[in-house]
Amino acid sequence: MSHPESLVPVPEVEPGTAGPPCAYARLRSEAPVVKAQLPNGETGWLISRYEDARAAFADPRLVRPLLSAWPPREGDDAPPPCLPTFLEMTGEHHERVRRTVLPMFGRKRLEFMGPRIRTMAEELIDAMVAGARDGTADLVAAYADPLPLRVLCETTGLPYEDREIYLPHTLALLGASGLTMEEVLAALYALQDYAEELISRKEKEGEGEDYVRLLLAEARRPDSELSRDDVVSFVVTMLMAGYKTNIQHTSNALLALLTHPDQLRRLREAPEGINTAVEELLRYVPLMNAVNILVATEDFTLHGQRIRAGDAVVPVPASANRDPEAFADPDRLDLTRSPNAHVAFGHGPHACTGGHLTRMQLATAIHVLLERLPDIELAVPAETIPWDESTPLRAPARLPVRW
Repeated sequence: MSHPESLVPVPEVEPGTAGPPCAYARLRSEAPVVKAQLPNGETGWLISRYEDARAAFADPRLVRPLLSAWPPREGDDAPPPCLPTFLEMTGEHHERVRRTVLPMFGRKRLEFMGPRIRTMAEELIDAMVAGARDGTADLVAAYADPLPLRVLCETTGLPYEDREIYLPHTLALLGASGLTMEEVLAALYALQDYAEELISRKEKEGEGEDYVRLLLAEARRPDSELSRDDVVSFVVTMLMAGYKTNIQHTSNALLALLTHPDQLRRLREAPEGINTAVEELLRYVPLMNAVNILVATEDFTLHGQRIRAGDAVVPVPASANRDPEAFADPDRLDLTRSPNAHVAFGHGPHACTGGHLTRMQLATAIHVLLERLPDIELAVPAETIPWDESTPLRAPARLPVRW
């Protein structure tokens, strides 16, 4: 076991930014695999280089632990197991569920959501313009905050009107570094209970087009690979993975565009470049900073470091996506960058199921904004923008804009 003094802390994000922390540049060059003190007091191996992070995500020797079972606890105080979210399923179970759910989130299957997202975005912009005092408004409260939840509800079948019930638990889990294990588990069980109750409601209501109902219908088929519990896990997963991360990323992506007005103008003049721009925003804006916990199932060596079975391994996409070995001039936003094989959504079997939905949502949000408000700009100097730094998902608390 390493002595505490040989541990590095997880690099801190500079205040007033989304990251990634500058300290990763030094780790990439000097200590690409290093034992770190994680925010919850545990230790884990930080993996900061692109090639290594990409390989780690796809390495079958590294599995994602249950949120309710990591860090591991033995004995009488070990908590009752939670259902695994899709992020934590392993092996054959994960394969079965992925085979059923992944096609539903493919580009082709999601096409029906395109016009719906556009309508939601247009309604929000119209309301923002109508309610604007002296031609300025807060783009976070009016647009970046409400849009992802509406998209999530519309796609999955989560009732928007239940948001007062499920959002507090979701937000508690996403800020988990500041919570005790008991608080994390209480929020997780509460979300699971909500999902159970919602699914019972949907079963009574019968057929429908939303994904929860489609998955329920699939689970009822005699030879189905999906169980009712898997549908409960789907609801919990969507809330944990599809809500706050999208708000955070959308706010930061809009800030990145507004602070690069020349690139924003070029994108407005050539909107066909939107998909390339979205990939660059996914690379440039860190979706998460060092919270991808994997656990080694056997001993192995990486860059001379002996990783033992049971050790936590933490690939850091925010660092990997700024690796100069993988991306030319990686700290520069370049909306025309291509190819762009970022790892914002991970890699391998646990790559983010909702990646295409996130891409579509971001592309539509930007497209509608530039179409409706072509002259949009920040209404205050960028350095005066207040930040929400209450969770690892750092984002501007407000984005005052004018048009």
